[in-house]
Amino acid sequence: MSNSNHAAQAANQAQAGSYITKKDGVQLYYKDWGPKDGQVVTFSHGWPLNSDSWESQMLFLADKGYRVIAHDRRGHGRSSQPWEGNDMDHYADDLATVITTLDLKDVTLVGFSTGGGEVARYIGRHGTDRVKKAALISAVPPMMLMTEDYPGGLPIEVFDGLRTASLANRSQLYRDIASGPFFGFNRDGAKVSQGLIDSFWVQGMQAGHKNTYDCIAAFSATDFRTDLVAFDVPTLIVHGDDDQIVPIDASAHAAAKLVQNAELIVYPGAPHGLTDTHKDRLNQDLLAFLGK
Repeated sequence: MSNSNHAAQAANQAQAGSYITKKDGVQLYYKDWGPKDGQVVTFSHGWPLNSDSWESQMLFLADKGYRVIAHDRRGHGRSSQPWEGNDMDHYADDLATVITTLDLKDVTLVGFSTGGGEVARYIGRHGTDRVKKAALISAVPPMMLMTEDYPGGLPIEVFDGLRTASLANRSQLYRDIASGPFFGFNRDGAKVSQGLIDSFWVQGMQAGHKNTYDCIAAFSATDFRTDLVAFDVPTLIVHGDDDQIVPIDASAHAAAKLVQNAELIVYPGAPHGLTDTHKDRLNQDLLAFLGK
């Protein structure tokens, strides 16, 4: 993006403290940790969470001298809860707003689950002029929904079930997800952490009801295959082979075939929420990837 174009876009945004207000009035909350001259890493979170879900990775990398930035997706956490625009195109454009407003360059984009879709769509829509590397962690691309030309996905009944449960009692839905498949706590011998369950629930209930409902379609039915083909930067893909939320065959294994020269690391036995359950290993893998 040219300086004149950047200036024009920045003029349409307003930055105040830890918030960026877009020209459509949506406020995006963000965290900016670590030294301002450090190599920049941005983090895009999963559903129905917010930037707090990245705190282990952000604290670790900031202590290593990296500048780490994460925003709450529109409709989630401390950001605005708009009625419209709860889709991947808007999510990607919001990430672009954070990057351009803060004038970030040579950024490593890291996305977890739905956030991996946000990263993929960002590259598909905005290119890699400001991007140095990308990392997809337990990420939803290429696509979660089974279709005629993507038979490896999950049947729509899975996502209709999430929508039904969300409307019936989303508080209970979040507790059920966190206490069961998200962290693998439903597996025999699992060490259950009530703290992780509570954190998931609190973050989910901070998000808007309409926003999280719409986001189910965004993370499940969005086709990221064209976006992944557009990746032209070093890319790390990390996934657990016991991911019950985003099964590895339809996601990481398929994505690694579409992203040029992607590095795939599979965590044996790891669940979807490996940013917490396997945070020490993930932190080291991210650090190694950043240093390459």
